[in-house]
Amino acid sequence: MDRLVLDPTGRDRDAETAELHARGPATPVDILGVKAWAVADPDLLEELLKDPRVSKDPHRHWAGFPEVVSAWPLALWVNVRSMFTAYGADHRRLRRLVGTAFTARRINALAGRVEELTDALLDELAATPPGAPVDLRERLAYPLPIRVIAQLLGLPGELVDRFRAHVDGAFDTTLTTEESEANAVAFYGMLGELIAAKRREPGDDLTSALIDACDGAAGSEAGSDGAGSAEAGSGEAGLSEQELLDTLLLVVSAGYETTVNLIDNGIADLLTHPDQLALVRGGKAGWDDVVEEALRRDAPVAHLPLRYAVEDIALPGGVTVRRGEAILASYAAAGRHPSRHQDGDAFDVTRVDKDHLAFGHGVHFCLGAPLARLEGRTALSRLFERFPDLVLAPGADLRPVESLISNGHRTLPVLLHGPRP
Repeated sequence: MDRLVLDPTGRDRDAETAELHARGPATPVDILGVKAWAVADPDLLEELLKDPRVSKDPHRHWAGFPEVVSAWPLALWVNVRSMFTAYGADHRRLRRLVGTAFTARRINALAGRVEELTDALLDELAATPPGAPVDLRERLAYPLPIRVIAQLLGLPGELVDRFRAHVDGAFDTTLTTEESEANAVAFYGMLGELIAAKRREPGDDLTSALIDACDGAAGSEAGSDGAGSAEAGSGEAGLSEQELLDTLLLVVSAGYETTVNLIDNGIADLLTHPDQLALVRGGKAGWDDVVEEALRRDAPVAHLPLRYAVEDIALPGGVTVRRGEAILASYAAAGRHPSRHQDGDAFDVTRVDKDHLAFGHGVHFCLGAPLARLEGRTALSRLFERFPDLVLAPGADLRPVESLISNGHRTLPVLLHGPRP
């Protein structure tokens, strides 16, 4: 089978999704010059995401890693040292350290603050001159998640906008290798600024807690080479300095871009399907239904690099993923797969089975999923309550962001007070 070259611009996601479906449960793809197996079948993907024969550690389990790490525009996605790329005992150690910030109690405690931040943004929108279009990706979907993450991490206000620019760069898959490397260097520089500031003046935030895990006695045992503890290590080790940097990079990036796309896609889905919005307003479906259907139909992350076969893995259809080969989780295609969802391209808030893998599955299931759902539900419900006549702006062009990873729109132009039907 010919290798499918994934479009780094995300220009025609629907056509790419249809092609992935047509090619079977797993198909060979090219990701900016790197070879991998894309898995779009949700049943197979679910199995692989919880299979111990599949790793996220390229240093140990990707045969192609040494060749690509210095020349691939997406090297940052695989070369970090955090729970995102950890396997086995290392993953359990790193996830436990971060998990304390995402307990149900902590998320519930954030609910009031998320509502306050949302209402403040809506107040700003309400000052828009009558008839003037508003970009809701820029004015709501972007600022809400970054302000929530800023509070969680204790980000100083002067760093927030600069962090956003570098997160956007990390998800932009049209950058050259040189541009990506420059963005990564600047990103790490800003993380270093944050860590230095919190070491001088610690606070009641996740950054300070992670610094404690790095600077404590256990942290010094995590390994001076930045690789963390060994597979057979104690599980009680803290963070190395590199793991501290990369864990903060992960929390900022994952907690920001994905929620931006969830809010963006949820608004776009409702405005392009007014019949579904009417069902919600009529009490036939709730805002949780909207959030889950948006996650299923338009997964915020289309493709997530990468995983690796620890040993040969036989797949349906006679395909074998060889030890050391890369695997790509194609979440956007999995969410619409006909094997699980009849008429999967349709947006239907009353769909009985809204099951999806948008937050992953297994040991790497997204820790921030409850927070993303909270932000999505709050933003959507309060937006449509505040502006009941909200419509897309005339001639709105909902072009995709330039990324094969991020699945959202470049802009989301609306009129806050459109004509009543």
